[in-house]
Amino acid sequence: MVIVRLATPLRKFSGGKPEIKAEGSTVREIIDNIEAKSPGFADKILDDSDIKQFINIFHNNEDIRFQKGIDTEIKPDDVLSILPAVSGG
Repeated sequence: MVIVRLATPLRKFSGGKPEIKAEGSTVREIIDNIEAKSPGFADKILDDSDIKQFINIFHNNEDIRFQKGIDTEIKPDDVLSILPAVSGG
């Protein structure tokens, strides 16, 4: 199973836990599997079936936008980190 690390605003989908385990061979499948257990999760992450502009997803510390995006392939021991973008001054 893949470890999925969630930023604080997304932890309502994990019962408050900072990380959960999920199954899937791509980022899309993992998001779909989390959505099946925690409805509303995909709405926070996806916009028209692609990653929202202000959401960053890292696959083993690499931004998936520089890989295959939502179709990035995932192995069972990988780590995904899902973080909303932060701005301010």
